[in-house]
Amino acid sequence: MADENKIFDVEIITPDRIFYKGEASMIEFNTSEGEIGVYKKHIPLTTVIAPGIVTIYEEEKEVTAAVYSGFAEILPDKVTLLAEIAEWPDEIDTARAEAAKKRAEERLAHKTEAIDVKRAEFALRKALVRLDVADRK
Repeated sequence: MADENKIFDVEIITPDRIFYKGEASMIEFNTSEGEIGVYKKHIPLTTVIAPGIVTIYEEEKEVTAAVYSGFAEILPDKVTLLAEIAEWPDEIDTARAEAAKKRAEERLAHKTEAIDVKRAEFALRKALVRLDVADRK
């Protein structure tokens, strides 16, 4: 049985569904300022989510997902991620992610004024996160 003093609620919500709702002893994810790990009784904080892997440490196991852009609200007894997109490893189309990676790499390798570099970098980051999470199936 889990130590109730260490367990807190976690929700990941996207525009089209409640992606995850459960309890955890820790959650790790990327913010615009870097990686963060959150335990129960964390100081209240609101931060911007960056594309990356979310790892949720449940009582018996850990689960991972890919999350892209959004906001996180951290309270002492609950963490809520409001994400643009969230995907489980088995929801990721690896062929599509590989194609997106190649397109982004080509755009970045052959920069012209017509190329939006930030957008290409963001697309590459999303593709790499998808491929990394898909490898964890």
